[in-house]
Amino acid sequence: MRLDKFLVECGVGSRKEVKDLVSKGEISVNGKIIKSSQIKLDLEKDEVIYNGNKLEYKEFRYYILYKIDGYITATEDPRDATVMELLPEWVVKKDLFPVGRLDKDTEGLLLFTNDGKLAHELTSPKKHVDKIYYVKLDSPIDEEQIKKLEEGVDIGGYITKPGKVQVISDNEIHLTIKEGKFHQVKKMMIGVGNKLNYLKRVKFGNLVLGNMEPKEVREIKREDII
Repeated sequence: MRLDKFLVECGVGSRKEVKDLVSKGEISVNGKIIKSSQIKLDLEKDEVIYNGNKLEYKEFRYYILYKIDGYITATEDPRDATVMELLPEWVVKKDLFPVGRLDKDTEGLLLFTNDGKLAHELTSPKKHVDKIYYVKLDSPIDEEQIKKLEEGVDIGGYITKPGKVQVISDNEIHLTIKEGKFHQVKKMMIGVGNKLNYLKRVKFGNLVLGNMEPKEVREIKREDII
C-alpha cells in the first residue's frame, strides 16, 4: 500500500493533508524521515510513526461508547449535536458510523464501526439480536403490564415481538427486545399503560456496558461483538 493511502486510511488526514505532512518531514518509516508520499509499504513489516505514535492499519475498526443524554445518533446534523462529537481525537473516524440508534434522550451502549456487513448483521430484523435496556418507570409495574410486554405490545398498528422482563424494583426493570423500532421502548410502556422516566441500553448482542463511565470510549475487536 502507498504511504499516502496508508496515512489517509489511518485517519491522519485527507490525501492533500498527508502529502503536506510527508513533505514537511513529519512522517518516518522504520526510523527514517520520508519525503515521498508515494513509497510502497509492507504492512506486515514497516513501522510508520507520526507525532510520536506508531500507526496501525486496520481495514475495519470497532468502538463502543457510553452515550449520554442530548446527542442524536447520526454522523452529522445541521441542528443537533451528534454522537460523533462524543468520540475523542484518538478514534479513527474515517468512514465510521453508529450501528443502530439510541434516541436523543436515551443513554447507554452504542457501537461504532466502518464494517458495513457486520452492521447489517446486527440490525437486520431477521437476525433478532438482543438489546437489553434499564428502564425507570413513572408508575409501579404490575403483573398485567409484564404479561403484555412479554406477549407483544401494539405500538400504533405494529405488534412488537415478545420481550423479556426482569423486575429490579417496583419502578425499575430490565427489558430485553429483539427489534429497534423508532421510540420502541417508550411506545411499549405507553402501550401497557405506563410511562418511562429514564432509559439506558446496557447490552447489545454480546456487548455489555458494564463498568464504563458516561462518555467513555473503548476500542474492541470483531470477535467481542458476535
